[in-house]
Amino acid sequence: MNLSDFNELHYITDITNMPSIMANGILSHNLAKRLPHKSVAMAEIQERRDRKRVPPGKLLHDYVNLYFHARNPMLYKLKDLHAELCVLKIDKEVLNLLNVVITDRNASCDFAKFAPSPSGLSGVNTSLVFAEFWTDLDPIKKDYKKSVKCAEVLVPNKVDVCNIIGAYVSCNEAKSELEKITPNLNIIINPYLFFK
Repeated sequence: MNLSDFNELHYITDITNMPSIMANGILSHNLAKRLPHKSVAMAEIQERRDRKRVPPGKLLHDYVNLYFHARNPMLYKLKDLHAELCVLKIDKEVLNLLNVVITDRNASCDFAKFAPSPSGLSGVNTSLVFAEFWTDLDPIKKDYKKSVKCAEVLVPNKVDVCNIIGAYVSCNEAKSELEKITPNLNIIINPYLFFK
């Protein structure tokens, strides 16, 4: 993958978290748990992530996890909640922040590779990350495609509000809710992103 292969990074969140995000930025899991918020993460995945360390040793939950493309297995599992969600567009300049890490697949996977940003982009499979589907008749290939589709950019501690450059929602209802909280944010309705 090269910087020219994408325009932005993505962060999936519940719209009810937006007042906190606009006040505090997007916080890592460990910082966010100190504040009231609604998690969209699956408990079993979070347990795995809770134990994972990112070389040289910080906990995975000490990072904000961004995706190269939010139309991925995580958002697919949340598709029935689409009207409650938004995907924040994050300026790809965060790749140049200090100690940002890039993974070649979902960071919680046993075989995930971690590399410094932005040089770690070279280890990310562009065609699989931006593929429309991750299905395969071979279950081993399917698991591989599924994990690579969720390649991540890990930002230590928080992503500042100034790096949020817009948002995607699935429908007019979600747009109206988000506009009440962030009237100046560029909000785009994109049902396809949310599997609609």
